[in-house]
Amino acid sequence: MLRRLLFLLACLALQAAPTAQAAPDAALVRQLADDDNSRKVEAIRQLTQTADPDSARILKAMADDSLYLAGDKVLIIDGDQAFDAATGQPVKAPESPDSLTINNRIRGELANALAALKLFDPDRALRLESATKLQSKADPEMAPLLARALEKESDAEIKAMLTLAHAQASLGSPDPLVRLAAVKALSETTSPTVRSLLLPLTQKETEADDRVRYKAIAVVKHMEQRLGFAELLGRIFSGLSLGSILLLAALGLAITYGVMGVINMAHGELLMIGAYSAYAMQSFFRAVLPDYLDWYLAAAVPVAFFTAAAVGVVMERTVIRWLYGRTLETLLATWGLSLVLIQAARVLFGAQNVEVANPSWMSGGIELLPNLVLPWNRIIIVGFALFVLFLVWVLMNRTRLGMFVRAVTQNRAMAGCVGVPTARIDTLAFALGAGIAGLGGVALSQISNVGPDMGQGYIVDSFMVVVVGGVGQLAGAVWAALGLGIFSKLLEGWSGAVVAKITVLVAIIVFIQKRPQGIFALKGRFVE
Repeated sequence: MLRRLLFLLACLALQAAPTAQAAPDAALVRQLADDDNSRKVEAIRQLTQTADPDSARILKAMADDSLYLAGDKVLIIDGDQAFDAATGQPVKAPESPDSLTINNRIRGELANALAALKLFDPDRALRLESATKLQSKADPEMAPLLARALEKESDAEIKAMLTLAHAQASLGSPDPLVRLAAVKALSETTSPTVRSLLLPLTQKETEADDRVRYKAIAVVKHMEQRLGFAELLGRIFSGLSLGSILLLAALGLAITYGVMGVINMAHGELLMIGAYSAYAMQSFFRAVLPDYLDWYLAAAVPVAFFTAAAVGVVMERTVIRWLYGRTLETLLATWGLSLVLIQAARVLFGAQNVEVANPSWMSGGIELLPNLVLPWNRIIIVGFALFVLFLVWVLMNRTRLGMFVRAVTQNRAMAGCVGVPTARIDTLAFALGAGIAGLGGVALSQISNVGPDMGQGYIVDSFMVVVVGGVGQLAGAVWAALGLGIFSKLLEGWSGAVVAKITVLVAIIVFIQKRPQGIFALKGRFVE
C-alpha cells in the first residue's frame, strides 16, 4: 500500500513539474546560413512556427546582422562575446567569422516573422502592434501560427485583428472549405486591401471550387457597394470643405459688391495676405516662442483680419472711392492693384511657395470607415467658416453698423438722406470684407500652398458664389458656396476636374439666365 502511494505521488510530481523547452533544431539554425535564399526563407518560416523565445532570439540577431557562420556552427556575436545560436551557450569568439548574406527578400521575411512572434508577447501594446502589421501581410504559411495566437488571445480588439489576419492567410489553403470559411469571415470588412485579395477568387481560372467563387463574387459586390458609399461620403465632405473656403472668400466680396457695387479683382490677393500673415506668425513663434508653436494659428487669426482690413482701407481710400458708379474702371483699377500686391508679396517673401505647417492639434483625422478618413484640418476649417459666418450674421443683423450697411445696400440715396454716413460705411464695409478675406486666407494656408499667386484661383469662384447666391445676401452666399463645392467634387469624381469645371460654369450661366437676381433677391422698393 505504501509503495503504491509513493508511486502515485511521483506521477503527480512529474505532471506538476514544468516541461523543459527544447532548443531549436541545430540543422534548422544552420540552414539560415545556406547560400540558397529559398532555403533561408524556409528555415525562417519553420523557426517562426515554433513561436518560442529562442527562435525569436535567433531571428532578431539575424535581422540585426549579429548572426555569423564559424565552420559548421552558427553563432551570435555581440561585441567580444559569442554564443551558440542553437543552444545559447557561450563559446569562444572566432577570429574571422563569416557574416550572413541578407538581401531585401530575407529582411522582409525576418520583419514578418518577428512581427508574428510578438503575438505571444505578454505586453499588450506589442501584440496590438504586431496584429496591426499582420492584417495586410498575412501569408498562408502563417495560418497555423495565427490560429495558435488566436486561441491564446483574450483581448477583444487584438482578437478581431487576428481573426481578420487568419482569414486572409487561410485564403491560400488547399482545402476549399477553409477558403470558404475565410471568405465568409472577410465579408464583414470594407478594406480595399481585402477586396484585392478576394478579386482573384472571383475568376474560374484561379478558383475552381464553385462555392468559394460564388461566395467571393457576392462578398466583393457587397464590399464595392460599401466602398462606393464611403467614397461618396468622402466627396461630400471634400465638397463641404471646399465650400467653406469659398464661403470665407465670398463673404467679404458679397458685402463690398453689395454695398458699393465694386468688382474687386484684388479680392483674391486679400486671401493671399491672410495666408502670408499665418506664415509670418509661424516664423515669429518659431524664432521667439518655440514652446508655443502650436498656438501660432490662433494668433494669426486676428493678425490676418486686421492686416487685410488695413490693406482694404488703403485700397478704398486711395483708389476705389474715386471710381464709384464706374464699374469697368473699378474692375481695371482693382486688377492693377492685384498685380501690385502680387509683386509686393514676391519682394517680401520671394517668388517660391512657403511652408505653413499644421499645428499638432490639427494633424491626423477621424476614421469613419476603412477607406474614409476625415482630416482634422478640414473639419476645423468647416467649423471655423461656420463661426465666422455666425459673427458676420450678428454684425449685420444685431449692430448699428450692420443696419447701416443693409440700408446702403438696399437704397444708397435714401440712406444718405436720413443721415447715414455713406462714405464712412463704404470704408468700413470694404475693411470688413477685406478682413473676412484675410480669415479665409488663414484657413486656406492649412490645406493649400502659400504663394504670391494663390488668390488667382479663387477670385472667379468667389464672384460665382456672390452672383448665384444673390448680391448682398449672406444666406445666398452660404447656399451657393456649399452647393458649388459639393457639386464640383461630385462631378470631379465622375468626370474629372476639367469637365467638372466646365459643367459648373455652364450650369451657372443657365441659372443666371433663368434667375438673374440669384437664389435670394433683395427685397425693397428700390434697388440700385
